[in-house]
Amino acid sequence: MAERVREAFRTAGAEALVHSAPTGEEIGRLARRAVSDGGAAVVAGGGDGTVSSVAAAVAGSGKELGVLPLGTLNHFAKDLGIPQDLTLAALAVVEGEASLVDVGEVNGRVFLNNSSIGLYPRIVKHREDRQERLGWGKWPALVWATIHALHRHRPLDVILSVDGKEIRRSTAFVFVGNNVYDMEGFDIGTRARLDEGQLSVYLFRYARPFDLLGLAFRALFGRLRGAPGFESLRTPELTIETRGREVRVATDGEISSEKTPLCYRVRPRSLRVVRPRPDPEAPS
Repeated sequence: MAERVREAFRTAGAEALVHSAPTGEEIGRLARRAVSDGGAAVVAGGGDGTVSSVAAAVAGSGKELGVLPLGTLNHFAKDLGIPQDLTLAALAVVEGEASLVDVGEVNGRVFLNNSSIGLYPRIVKHREDRQERLGWGKWPALVWATIHALHRHRPLDVILSVDGKEIRRSTAFVFVGNNVYDMEGFDIGTRARLDEGQLSVYLFRYARPFDLLGLAFRALFGRLRGAPGFESLRTPELTIETRGREVRVATDGEISSEKTPLCYRVRPRSLRVVRPRPDPEAPS
């Protein structure tokens, strides 16, 4: 893969110094070192978790972040309009334009896409356990983990502090997005803008498997708004309290245990990213 990345940049007319990181800790160390070096840009190649780790070092530094979508879903790259093909993505880094986007934070931990508590972190934890202990592939492990988590899930009692008000809920999940997510139809999980300076917050009061599956179907067919128990709000910052002193949190697909309360905020236009230049012939 390292040689494929070098070749992609040579094809784009540039030389890239490529480092491979075997662990998450190594990704952060390499990213911090790259920020202090004299390169024109720091480029993250991997999935959303890898890109988020590198972005944490680049944000606020004035350096530009390039993205090579080498993961499974690559949500951030897709929202930036970066091609999924490696050679075209490298060309976008070399010939693209700089753009300022927001990053989110939870207890100081940076995320580019979203963070959540409740159902999703439980699913990811079960999926990783199956992959590590039994050697399952990612998708079979994900299907099993989802069924298992839905069957055993219990509501999470939370207190959200937003704009000086307290919101008390018993919920299946709290989802916090960096900017506003499209939550309905076949574009679900995408964002039209990454620079509005807002966090989008979604929660669902019910935790029974039938209710959660019903919510998913309503979202797919564009009828999520007005669904019983589903709530959403927009805010630049919020605090979430739970009964426990620690809670399992997902940030861009990576799971960590964080002390409560969880303090969320958005850092407006703090990350300089390289994205493809607009096509002058494309309709406006």
